[in-house]
Amino acid sequence: MSITQDHLPGVVVLERGWLSSNCIVFVEGDRTAVVDSGYSTHAAQTVSLVDKALAGRRLDVLVNTHLHSDHCGGNAALQAQYPSLATLVPHTQVEAVRIWDEDRLSYRATGQRCERFAATGSIAPGQQIQLGHRAWEVHSAPGHDPDAVLLFEPRSRILISADALWQSGFGVVFPELEGQRAFEEVGATLDTIEQLAPALVIPGHGPAFEDVRTALRVARERLAYFAANPVRHGQYAAKVLLKFKLLEVQTITAVEFHCWARGCSYLRLLQSKWNRETEFDDWLDRLIADLVRSEAAVWDGDHLRNN
Repeated sequence: MSITQDHLPGVVVLERGWLSSNCIVFVEGDRTAVVDSGYSTHAAQTVSLVDKALAGRRLDVLVNTHLHSDHCGGNAALQAQYPSLATLVPHTQVEAVRIWDEDRLSYRATGQRCERFAATGSIAPGQQIQLGHRAWEVHSAPGHDPDAVLLFEPRSRILISADALWQSGFGVVFPELEGQRAFEEVGATLDTIEQLAPALVIPGHGPAFEDVRTALRVARERLAYFAANPVRHGQYAAKVLLKFKLLEVQTITAVEFHCWARGCSYLRLLQSKWNRETEFDDWLDRLIADLVRSEAAVWDGDHLRNN
């Protein structure tokens, strides 16, 4: 029996890794549901895993905690597999999904892919949504993403934290890259989590965990470091974007990697903001060298390979 089933039977956590977010499947109750759907490269795998977890039942509801590509990249495939699927996204992003604004949805800025999907409804802080047998509270979780939400079930005290809290930190604070003051929002979201006092956290990436106090301490220490050293946060963000691309393609030539990076507006922004004295390609080569030095990537001839 998994740690999640100990707390709440009928919930299956599909732990995916770092390219695709975890998917949380609710297999009991009047309507089945999934929270988050991973990255588009893994869409077929997502459908297969969800279908297996449902054991012959139809998927009724798909909920997204936020619309970064690694959390909703399987939406379109799930909608194709289950044509009557209700899809609920944060209420502030319904219009961006309707017109498919890739700038507002961040896919152009991150240089990432997401197959177009439709939203049939929305969720907003202060609401409750039915997932499985229980009503889950929706809480605002700005910081990593200004539109993100937490989902909390007060009876079992399970929290679906997405990228607001991992066992060892939290996601890149993307609004900070654009000059917005969002570190404070990360802190406020961590305070919200502490006030909810969850017994179990299901994060967007990594295993579910019960030692929430330690996770919050680690996250706050990391936040304090980044807030005091925003350049370091920017460097971290740049490496995350590069590593994510390697996770997606697995291997890529140096020329192709540079071409992709020049089209990634977050990378261009970071270089112009904090490394203006260095040419973009030279700056990128330094970052790649850092990835190789840390064994996150390896050279294989003229190809850079994920490691």
